[in-house]
Amino acid sequence: MPSGTPVALLRARPARPSRPSALIARVVAALLLLGVLVVGVLAGASPASAHGFSSVVYAKVTSTEPTVVHAELGLEYDLMLVSVATSEHDDAFHTQGQAAWDDGDFPGMVSAAEAHTDALGKYVFDRFSVSGAGGQACTGVLGDSVTVDLQDEVPYAHVTADFTCPEPSETQTGHVVTSTLFPDSETFVRDTKTIVTYDVDAKQGSATLDASQPSFSTEQSAGQRFWEFFRLGAEHLLTGIDHILFLVALIAGSRRLREVVYTASAFTIAHSITFILAALGVVSPPAIVVEPLIALSIAAVAGWYLWRLWRRRSRADELVVGEHGHFSLDRAGWTRLAVVFAFGLIHGLGFAGALGIHEAFSWQLLVSLLVFNVGIEAVQLAIIVIVFPPLSLLRRKAHRVSLWVTGVVTAGVFVMGMIWFVERLAAG
Repeated sequence: MPSGTPVALLRARPARPSRPSALIARVVAALLLLGVLVVGVLAGASPASAHGFSSVVYAKVTSTEPTVVHAELGLEYDLMLVSVATSEHDDAFHTQGQAAWDDGDFPGMVSAAEAHTDALGKYVFDRFSVSGAGGQACTGVLGDSVTVDLQDEVPYAHVTADFTCPEPSETQTGHVVTSTLFPDSETFVRDTKTIVTYDVDAKQGSATLDASQPSFSTEQSAGQRFWEFFRLGAEHLLTGIDHILFLVALIAGSRRLREVVYTASAFTIAHSITFILAALGVVSPPAIVVEPLIALSIAAVAGWYLWRLWRRRSRADELVVGEHGHFSLDRAGWTRLAVVFAFGLIHGLGFAGALGIHEAFSWQLLVSLLVFNVGIEAVQLAIIVIVFPPLSLLRRKAHRVSLWVTGVVTAGVFVMGMIWFVERLAAG
């Protein structure tokens, strides 16, 4: 050691990173910047593509004997109107029904539908069917009466159909329900889901049908039914870019692994509470309020980190000494945790609205909802595992670069959140 060199100075001087460490830092930074570009491309999606203009069909299928199946279908009225009129070339139906829909004339909407049950029946039976387990088609007859009421804050038409099925054999029992109503190919909506609740063949349950899984059998196992809801939950988070950006902003703004765990847990608990309550119909806030608030929450979480970055500069990732409380969080950490919990309550309402189930309580439904929620959590955990470790490594190897990367990412998230907020307010 050279004489005259203070020991304290030598200890305070940070060691220069070795060549391998510098190389690792550059590679990690490059990967994270690539992630920034991906986020930028995804963030270019419109607010419509954040969830998509989709629709939900409700089907209640019951049977008191093996050869007769009764179905009650709930169809979004304006979508039914344009789809039936276009597919069956029934312009009169569209003219009559659209005028009633524009005026909010529910009796007029009923009259229009009942006057065109032939076209309506052909459209429905070409896309909704019941068959025996052996594949024998059941013959459907549409009921004469139609009712219209508000569901999910929009007019829904409710039609009934009776299916006559062949006698089951000793080796082939059960029924298969198939729905391809309002497909993407019609270009009016995308990713239509049919929520089926059934009491058929002495079996009760619920199932969700979409383009990737248009059919289900009453003979399928509980595991198969639960897998459908798990898949739906996972797909919803994967295709919901607004929820992904919210999670990315949470990860970028977390200073330690424990903060990621705490904030993710707070978000999970909060959105699980409101998701279950909204899906069971206990609470039903309008989407016109929920969707803008989701966008605002994205901007707020990103803005929180940008504000800390501006205030504390290179020390933005440090805990405030002397403010450590329970669970090793400082005051800012606890405040952020409370804010994330509040925003999680809002996101849970969005998850429930996307699933589209608003049914009375049953244990079967509750289990299905919990499985859907597990699907969401699985993807959320995967995103954390993919994003946080390289970010943590970059903070250790090239701290200043990590601040630039997280700053750019959160700035992009903030901008998209504000754009979505304004556009969703305008659309409402």
